[in-house]
Amino acid sequence: MTALPSLLRQSFTNFVEGLAVAIPRLLSGAIFLALAYVTVRIVLALIRSSIERLYVGDRELVGDLIVTLVAIFLWFGVALTFLKVVGMGDIAASLGTAVGFIALGVSYALSEMIEDTVAGVYLLRDPDFNVGYRVEAKGVTGTVAAIELRKTRIDTDAGDRIVMANREIEPRWTHDVPE
Repeated sequence: MTALPSLLRQSFTNFVEGLAVAIPRLLSGAIFLALAYVTVRIVLALIRSSIERLYVGDRELVGDLIVTLVAIFLWFGVALTFLKVVGMGDIAASLGTAVGFIALGVSYALSEMIEDTVAGVYLLRDPDFNVGYRVEAKGVTGTVAAIELRKTRIDTDAGDRIVMANREIEPRWTHDVPE
């Protein structure tokens, strides 16, 4: 019978010692999250204001994509650092590695979509490829109606609207300059 009170006393002592170690880590984590939140918001605001000056009008999609990618990387870094601050560095390392492998698999699965997006960025930045220009691409001749990140819409002379993936247009197209 004397073992039970001793076991309870030891369990309570271990709990209090664990709590004494955990409270400073949790407070450090909370302070880190507050500072990280403010810092990330300021950095994203600065990036967004800079990007908005570079990408105006129909090119805002490119700017939004850049800001979103930066935000994802910043918040992921904050999450991993938070885990490290609260004493879960091994979990942070494992999570970082796992997310890397997952990202590799997702990028492989979405390779055509990523290729369309990259080609769309190039087309949006190209001064010779704009809405209203006559172009010929992949055997289709017409007027560019819209350029989006993944697709371009071309109105043909016959009145049809052709929607083409940007990866098909970007490598080879011709600007039809009027005489």
